[in-house]
Amino acid sequence: MAKIQHVDERVYSGDISKKSWVPKAHPISWLMLLVTTLAMLLCSIDRQILPTVLPDIMKDYKLNSVEAGFLNSLNFVGSFIGAILVGVLADSLGGGYRRAWSWMGTCIITAVAGIATFFSRGIGGLQFWRFIMGFGTGAMEPVNVALVSDFWHKENRGFAIGTHHTGLPIGQFVGPVLIGAILAVGTWRTTFLWIPIIGIIIMLLQVFVGTKKNEQRVYNWINQRNLTLPRDTNITVTKNPFKNAFEAIKNRNVMLGMSINFLFLWTEMGAATFLTLQLTSNVGLSLAHAAVISGSSGITGWIGQIVWGTVSDHLGRKFSLSILAVGSAVSVLGCIFIHSATFAWVILIIWGIFRNSPYPVVFSLAVDSSKKSAGAGLGILIGVSLGLSGALVTPVAGYFIEHFGWTWNYIMLSAFSFLALIPIYLIRETAGEKASMKAE
Repeated sequence: MAKIQHVDERVYSGDISKKSWVPKAHPISWLMLLVTTLAMLLCSIDRQILPTVLPDIMKDYKLNSVEAGFLNSLNFVGSFIGAILVGVLADSLGGGYRRAWSWMGTCIITAVAGIATFFSRGIGGLQFWRFIMGFGTGAMEPVNVALVSDFWHKENRGFAIGTHHTGLPIGQFVGPVLIGAILAVGTWRTTFLWIPIIGIIIMLLQVFVGTKKNEQRVYNWINQRNLTLPRDTNITVTKNPFKNAFEAIKNRNVMLGMSINFLFLWTEMGAATFLTLQLTSNVGLSLAHAAVISGSSGITGWIGQIVWGTVSDHLGRKFSLSILAVGSAVSVLGCIFIHSATFAWVILIIWGIFRNSPYPVVFSLAVDSSKKSAGAGLGILIGVSLGLSGALVTPVAGYFIEHFGWTWNYIMLSAFSFLALIPIYLIRETAGEKASMKAE
């Protein structure tokens, strides 16, 4: 088998601004994109299950709201640990087709946790497996991003990560509908079997896609077209996980990306957590009607991720993130005016264009910047920002709603998106025409 040839990124980055806006890639790259998108759909549906079936769980185990909140927080605790730990360890096992095995491990953990939740009968077991489920999905996300990046040339990295991340908004909209259909014929336990079903499908696909032979085909295709390889094969990645973690922590873009991600997540999760409550208490909708509308941002969310990921490839990560910060802040402010079901549909669909779109751009920035430790960089970035925002924003937003009302809550959440403009200004550009000029 021919050795993968190294292509100096500086040779071809000068043509970035001239390339077609229509992405082209090897068929294997497209298949890997399908597999990783399904993986994000798995993560998204998992995060929808517990909030949707929580009333039944509280009834079965006689939980109060505080105990139910603790149960939900276990998912974020698990995600925090899983993203950092497995993200760092994945680099030690290697990138490319080797990373596919790290990914397979995270998928197995998630699927097993879903099956175990179905058979669990005590509250202790439910809490334990909820933590393990969070660990699995939290670990899967950074490895997933790094894996799709390993099978796509850098020129279309933003598009690839943006497209793969559409699994999140699709799951946010489709998940509650599927869960409702399951509950019509089964119990809340049955809903957790969706995770193993999706997991088994994507694991079977990955066995055929993420191979050394297929990676070689992708790299040959990239070299033949004078594009930039996903990773520099001349760089030796250490197998010491502590060195990989330190390499990521000292990277300025990764640390700034973590701050940006935290601020966007704070705004998103603070708004999304209480949407159903606002729609039922303020607008007067039924719980079923409110649940459907609360996921309406997913209708446009997938479009925003593809569009802004692609725009960031051509016009730069900083440009895209700056627009998204303002768009996120303004659209969340619009939630103040939700006083009817019609207004809710319109405002939330507009919010969908910005809700999930920043994350593929931030993740692309991290992969661009972490040549030696993409998994560690993504793991720390995702783990810390997701864990902290998930643990902190809910009680803060709840306090604002209770003491100051919905208007001041949305003003507070919007301010966090505006604050993201500060670290966005400080990051070093890694894509688009300005980045290519610096590389020449």
